[in-house]
This record gives sequence, C-alpha cells and structure tokens, in this order.
Amino acid sequence: MNVLGISCFYHDSAAALLRDGVILAACQEERLSRKKHDSGFPARAVKYVLREAGISPSELDAVGFYDKPLLKFERMLSTYVATFPRSFGSFRKAMPLWIHEKLWIPSMIRKELRPYKGPILFAEHHMSHAASCFLVSPYEEAAILTVDGVGEWATASFGVGKGQDITLFKEIRFPHSLGLLYSAFTYYLGFKVNSAEYKVMGLAPYGKPVHFDRIMKDMIHLNEDGSFKLNMKYFSYDYGLKMTNGAFDDFFGGPPRKPETWMNEREFDIAASVQKVCEEVVLKMARYIHKETGLKNLCMAGGVALNCVANGRVVRETPFQNLFVQPAAGDAGGAVGVAHWIYNTLGKNPRGPAWTNAYLGPEYKDAEIHEYLAGAGASHEVLSDGDLVRKTAKLLSEGNVVGWYQGRMEFGPRALGGRSILADPRDPKMRDTLNMKIKFREGFRPFAPSVLADRCGEWFDHDGDSPYMLLVAQVKEGKRVVPSVTHVDNSARIQTVTRAENPLYYDLISEFAKITGVPIVINTSFNVRGEPIVCTPHDAYLCFMRTDMDYLVMGHHVLDKKDQAPLREDVDWRSQFELD
Repeated sequence: MNVLGISCFYHDSAAALLRDGVILAACQEERLSRKKHDSGFPARAVKYVLREAGISPSELDAVGFYDKPLLKFERMLSTYVATFPRSFGSFRKAMPLWIHEKLWIPSMIRKELRPYKGPILFAEHHMSHAASCFLVSPYEEAAILTVDGVGEWATASFGVGKGQDITLFKEIRFPHSLGLLYSAFTYYLGFKVNSAEYKVMGLAPYGKPVHFDRIMKDMIHLNEDGSFKLNMKYFSYDYGLKMTNGAFDDFFGGPPRKPETWMNEREFDIAASVQKVCEEVVLKMARYIHKETGLKNLCMAGGVALNCVANGRVVRETPFQNLFVQPAAGDAGGAVGVAHWIYNTLGKNPRGPAWTNAYLGPEYKDAEIHEYLAGAGASHEVLSDGDLVRKTAKLLSEGNVVGWYQGRMEFGPRALGGRSILADPRDPKMRDTLNMKIKFREGFRPFAPSVLADRCGEWFDHDGDSPYMLLVAQVKEGKRVVPSVTHVDNSARIQTVTRAENPLYYDLISEFAKITGVPIVINTSFNVRGEPIVCTPHDAYLCFMRTDMDYLVMGHHVLDKKDQAPLREDVDWRSQFELD
C-alpha cells in the first residue's frame, strides 16, 4: 500500500511516501526549490518521493493532507470578526490567498497528481504532529506532547499512543500559544518569524532572565497542568500583520530591534527571559502528562519540540525515562504524520520499524557526482572508503574546513552527516571562522558537536542517544578542550553517531579520535546564511566555491579549493537568498 503525505501553505512544505508502513522517502520543498522555508505546494518534493518509490501517481492508494483547511479558515474568520475593525488589514491580505488557493486543496492535489483517482484524506494538524512522533517511535506505548504556533484551533495537545492508536485528551487553543509567544519575542528581537526562533535560543545564554518574573506575572498565566492564558493586550498576531504592539514595546521600554543592527545586554536578557518561560511551560506540560498517564515514554513534535534546550530539561527534570523527538518536528514532519495516521490509525495496520535515522532525501551516486564535476571542470581525486576517511580526518585535524556530502540528504532542519560542514572542535578560533567566513552569519551562533554514541557519556552529561541533534547537555568538567562546540553556558547541542546509522561518518569521527584523542567533530549545515541546506552536487559545489571552505568531499571525490578555477559567471549569493 502506497500512501503520500503532504504538508504546505504555512511554512516548510514537504512530501513523504509510505509503503506498507515504512517511509521510503521524505523531503522539504525548500531543498529542491532553493527557497528557504518554501510554503508553496511541494510539487518537486512529490515528484522526488514518487520517483524514489518507483511509482506513478496512479499507483497511490491514498493521499493525506496534514491539516483541515476548512477548520483553519473557520478559526481565521472567527478571529477576524472578534477583533474587527483592527483585523481588517490582515483580513484583506489573507482572504485572496484563501479564496483562490487554500480552500481548493483537493482539486489542487488532483491536478498535481493526475491521473490519481483515489481518496484524499485530511488529519487535524496536531493529530499529524502526534502521529509523526509516536508512530515512528520505538515505543509500543507513550505519552504525546505537541506544541507549536497554531494548527486549526489547537496550539498544543496532550495525548497517549498505544499500538497504532492515538488519543488526544487535552488541548490549548488559539490565541493562547507558546509557539506564537516565542515567535513574538523573535520578531521583537529583530529576527524572522517562523525561521529564526533558534537564534533566540542561541542568544539566550548570553543574557540573564531578568524579565522572567514580570512576563509570568503580566504576559502569561500558567497553571499547574501546563495550560495557560496569554494577556493578549501585548500581542497583535491575532488581528494584525505584526506579532507585537505598542503595549509590548512599553513593557520592554522601546520599539522592536531593527534587523541586522547591533545587540547588547538588553537583547540578551530578553532572549534569556523568554527562553526560560518556554522551558518552564514545557516542563509543566510534561509533568502533567506524566501524572495523568503514568507512562515512562514521551514523544514530542511541533515547532516548539525543536527547542533542544527545553528538550534537555525534559530528559533531566521530569519523571519520563525516555524521550523521542521527531527530527522534522515542525510542519514538514506533518507529511510523515498524516501518511502514518492514514496507514496505521485509520487503516488499523500494524506499525513498521521505528526510525533509526533521518536520511530520507535524495542521493547522488559517484557516477552522477563524477559527471557533474567533469562538466564543471573541477579538479579532484577519487579515494577508497578507507583512504577517504583517513585523509578527511587528517585534514580536519590540521585545521581545515571540509564540506561533507554523502549518501541521502537529511529530512528536517538539522544536517546530520549527510549534508554537513565539518571542522576541528579543539580550535578556539574555529567558531568565529565558520560564522564569519563560511556561514556569513551572526557571531553569537553556536555550533554543534557530532560525537561517537559509545563515547558520548565521557564528554557530556548525557548517557543516552541524541541522533537528531535535538538535545542540549553540559560539557563535562575536565573535557572542555572543545571550545568551538561549547556554548557560553558550557552547553552543547549534541548529535550522537552510531556505525549502524551512518558507517562512513562514524568511521571518520573514529579516525579523527585516533589522531587527536577527541571523538567529536564540529557539524554545521552545508549552506550559507539564508540558503536551504544543499541538495544536489551543483548546490554543494557552488556553496564550496562561494565560501572559504578548504576542501569538499562528495562521495569518494575530494576537491582542494587551491586547485579550483574561479566560478564562471557566478552571481552574488546574497541576491539569491533572503537573510533569515
């Protein structure tokens, strides 16, 4: 049975193809369109997953959409009426898109999937999130927590999964939203909403949560069960085109920061304060769900589940013994969720194997890479697996920055050793080098360590797995010889690597450990600021040539920057990619 899942029209559109309970392929549209957080219909991603499965649209048994547009439209209209006349500007901007596009999703899907004649099914947004984390998890039974900006009406849901069944027993409803609260602060701090919330998380350790008590007293009323109400006098997202209003400005003593301007202690403290609020709300939610269910396992999804600092506290400070967070926890993962919901929950089919990795995107074999490099006139050498690993590890140990392009592309926002830029974590200057000369991004941004899973406990205060880089843990005392992956609060967003999940990447880190004694490499996504993670050999080669990367390793091909001729007729990448 072939089931296609689709998510689109908010941000991070994606498609996923499920066959007999197993995801064969999943991909965000942005990776193929090269438009960051692309929200349009994922036509390219659909074509890719069908091609990967070797089928045509007519061979699909069902198609699922990750939310219910009519229910979302009802929420929008109700909100516009309730906040009229302040909502008129937002209403006037949103309605043409809904009337001409979003209300006609079934016909749009049939048009894109001609000659498909089968059923098109719609799951509620938070059911898609719940299915996306529980039905691919290793647990037969688990509590479920989904938290995001907003779906149809729900902004968070609490539930239980057992076998292939999911029950959501409690929800928090719009306009009261932890995700939108965090996005409001993202906007106020001068960053892009639905794109740069992770910057606020990265900025927070530089400040102190001096506004926490004021926020908890005046902006949000939090109950012991994790439910809450926002004081909407400070926010305008429910009626306007901006997230915050004059009352919010007065609360913090000034207007929103202008993007790309200097930040100081004020911005650091605001970021630290909202991050602490987010953590405390998530902890209250998790503890309540544990109290209600008594279960030892927790599955999380929704955009707030990408807040790996909060996730780390859930692991350390709640009674749950095990946590599974979907690697594409945001809206992209809804495509996976609705496909599994159709196959397992509606179809009553037993669940397939649990996810062990996120390598679900396109792969380019050595022959395709070689053909591209020959056409580009790129100088390179070809090495065997062993020689490739030894050479790359040596290059890293000597202070070189290496683009690492191997196997299938990752699904979700994190590069996990498929489309990564790698470097030596021991070099105290490497973080600044990567931020300024490779990524062209803000200097406060931290970098993540990829660590051998069997040695993680030696270096970090975390003994379990973190394969999707979605947990933060402290670097152990006596192991702080990796300054370029150690944040200012001595924390790190860790990715554990096993040989079963990614043998070549594991062997590379092992070889680096033999040379240096450190079983860790810096791993950051293979892209420049504002660009989606690279997908094709062409994307990777362009990014390599446009930056100060020293080497590019694509498949078994190794390129030395010093041996390359300048790009012919290249354009300024800053004109191609909108800054985030």
